[in-house]
Amino acid sequence: MTEQTALQRTPLYDEHIALDARMVPFAGYSMPVQYAAGIVKEHQAVRNDAGLFDVSHMGEFEVRGPEALDLVQHLLTNDASKLTVGQAQYTVLCKPDGGALDDCLVYRFDDHYMVVVNAANLEKDRAWFEQAAGDFDVELADRSAEIALLALQGPKAQAILAGLTDTDLEAIGFYRFAEGAVAGVEGVISRTGYTGEDGFELYLPAEDAATVWRALMTAGAEEGLLPAGLGARDSLRLEVGYILYGNDLDEEHTPMEAGLGWVVKLGK
Repeated sequence: MTEQTALQRTPLYDEHIALDARMVPFAGYSMPVQYAAGIVKEHQAVRNDAGLFDVSHMGEFEVRGPEALDLVQHLLTNDASKLTVGQAQYTVLCKPDGGALDDCLVYRFDDHYMVVVNAANLEKDRAWFEQAAGDFDVELADRSAEIALLALQGPKAQAILAGLTDTDLEAIGFYRFAEGAVAGVEGVISRTGYTGEDGFELYLPAEDAATVWRALMTAGAEEGLLPAGLGARDSLRLEVGYILYGNDLDEEHTPMEAGLGWVVKLGK
């Protein structure tokens, strides 16, 4: 089996091929590094208009049960007890010695928590969660294969998305989210991103991801929306100063050493 055939594909693989994307191996997936316009134009589109990213390679863990918060607090560095329903939080998963296993997002729903992890660390993170979960009254499920993730980023993101949803986007503050339909597909609409621009991340059923992707591309055509790949994602995050696990953070360095002291609970 060759490296290329061994790679996993996101639910949007065929969309990328149709758009003449340059596909590369990334975290075990075949992912678009750029499209026909090129990285520079994709970067500029996100800064000036909007860009649409496929980040469905990311992983999602669901934590339910009476001690769901206790497990999240036990494993992750930020204080999830401060989260209200409909709020998200950036955090770090650490080893006992402080080395960082991953950086993550935590979402608080009314009856569970969702932890979003990096694709390259999914199996390692899942094993870490499963080992710890045995000491807590929780139900832990890996929903990664069921969920697709699209990131619509840029100053025109809200205007583009507004035409495809009845959800009040103005009411979704930074690092807040709501459950609602986009292009008729139910999912989670989150005002988060990895570009330094305003925008939304959409958690959707994997089987419906292409429907939403096409609807967004059509709705954004007159607004300057471009599909954007890993190249622009990296240049955008570098420009704003966001860290990348494996480059700026790893198991040999603590969050404090990576400049993330603000997500570490001190004295607890």
